[in-house]
Amino acid sequence: MSNDEDQQQLALQATVQPVPTLGEGCLSRFDPESLNPEQGADFSAAEQLRRQLLAPYSGSQADE
Repeated sequence: MSNDEDQQQLALQATVQPVPTLGEGCLSRFDPESLNPEQGADFSAAEQLRRQLLAPYSGSQADE
């Protein structure tokens, strides 16, 4: 391979493709079917975090 071909191949490997979106304008959002952990879209701990954040507000307020 020539130097030009090497650089061209490196440039192709370094490009980032945008994640597909759904909707338009203000309603535009990432397509959940297209997201994966390699794109920084690991939401596996989101439900646990939500529970932790809402814990102080759950339950009966009459006990306090």
